[in-house]
Amino acid sequence: MPDNVLKCSFCGRNRDEVEILIAGQDGHICENCVEHAQEIINQELHFREDTKTVSGFNQSIRKPMEIKTFLDDYVIGQNDAKKVLAVAVYNHYKRLKQKSRELDDVEIEKSNIIMVGETGTGKTLLAKSIAKMLNVPFAIVDATVFTEAGYVGEDVESILTRLLQVCNYDVEAAERGIVYIDELDKVARKSDNPSITRDVSGEGVQQGLLKLLEGTDVLVPPQGGRKHPDQKLIKVNTQNILFICGGAFDGVDKIIARRVQTNTIGFNVDKDEQEDMKKNLLRFVNAQDLKTFGLIPELLGRLPVVTHLDPLDAVTLRAILTEPKNALMKQYRKLFELEGIELDVEPQVLDFMVEKAVEYKLGARGLRSICESILNDAMYELPSAAETHFTLTKEYARRKFDKSKMGLVKAA
Repeated sequence: MPDNVLKCSFCGRNRDEVEILIAGQDGHICENCVEHAQEIINQELHFREDTKTVSGFNQSIRKPMEIKTFLDDYVIGQNDAKKVLAVAVYNHYKRLKQKSRELDDVEIEKSNIIMVGETGTGKTLLAKSIAKMLNVPFAIVDATVFTEAGYVGEDVESILTRLLQVCNYDVEAAERGIVYIDELDKVARKSDNPSITRDVSGEGVQQGLLKLLEGTDVLVPPQGGRKHPDQKLIKVNTQNILFICGGAFDGVDKIIARRVQTNTIGFNVDKDEQEDMKKNLLRFVNAQDLKTFGLIPELLGRLPVVTHLDPLDAVTLRAILTEPKNALMKQYRKLFELEGIELDVEPQVLDFMVEKAVEYKLGARGLRSICESILNDAMYELPSAAETHFTLTKEYARRKFDKSKMGLVKAA
C-alpha cells in the first residue's frame, strides 16, 4: 500500500472505508473514532458528576428509609413529617442528578414543603437533624427578620446570603442547597382580604418570597443587606434550591375545626371519634386553611407539600427525656460528669417533669425549662462541694420546682 494513502491515525481505516476524515496537524481522525471518543467523554463526565465534591459537599444519595432512620435517633415520633422530609430530600438529590445528565425532555420540578405544628413539637429540630446528615449546603433562616423592600430590616434575598456563607461563597454549591425558613406564620397578613396598602412585614414579605421559591436569578448581597451598599452582588439561581418552611400557625386549629365540623349534633355521631379529632386537628390541615390564616394563594402554590407535626402527649414527652441521642437527661448527666459528679435520676422525677410539661403546654422546650428550674441549685452548689454522687428524688424536684419562678405561676 502506498505511503501517501490517507488513513485514520486512530483506527487505521483508509480514506475509502470512511465517510469523513478530519485532518489534524500531524494526522487524521474518522467519524467513527470521533463518536467513540464522545461516548468515552460522556461516561467519564457522568462518573465525575456522580462522585463530585462541591466545596466539601460530596454528592451521595441516601435512601428515604435511611434518612428517616437517622432522624429517629434525634426526633421522637412525628413519623408523617419525617417521611415527607425524607422523600423530599431524596427527590432533591435525584433531581440534581437528572439536571446534570438531561437524559430526556422530562424535567422534574422541586416540591417545596411547609410544616405546620405547635410550638415545641420539633420543626426546627427536624431541620437541624437533617442538616447534620446532608451532603448539600443547608441553611436555617428566620422569617421574622424580613421586611418589605425599602423598610428597616432584612430583604428576602438575605436568605441566600446565609446559604452562600455556609458553602464559603461557592455559587455552584449554593445552587444545589436546601433552605429551612422558620416562623413563616409570622409573616401572614392579618386578614384574608388583600391589602391595599403596604404591609411592612406581612404580605409584602410573602410577595418577595414568590420568585425566590419558584426559581429565578437573584442578585444576592454577599455581606448582607443595606449595611454594605457598595458591595458587588452575586447572581444565584434558585431553580434547584429546595425550600422547607415551618411555623406554629397558632389558631389554625380553629379554622380547621370549622371546616371539619367537629361539633356535629345528632344520634349517629361517634363522640369518641369527635374527641379524637379535636385532640389533633392539625392532621387535617390543607392549603385552604393556611390561606384563611393569612398566607397568600400565590405563595401556597409554590409550597405544594403540606405536612403536620403531632402535638406531644405524655408518652412522647417521657421518651424525649431519655431516648434520643441528645436527650435532656443525657445532657444533664454529661454536665455533672464534667464536674466529676454522677447524676442519678429516679423514674418518678421524669413522670413529674412530664406532668408539669403537659400542664404548661410548652412542648419539648418546656421540659428544658422545668429541668433548669429543678436542677439550677444543684448545678450552682455541687461544683464547689466535694460530692461525687447526686441522686435526684421526686421530693427534691417538687420542692425546687414549687420555689422556682415557673412553679409560682399557674399554668394556663
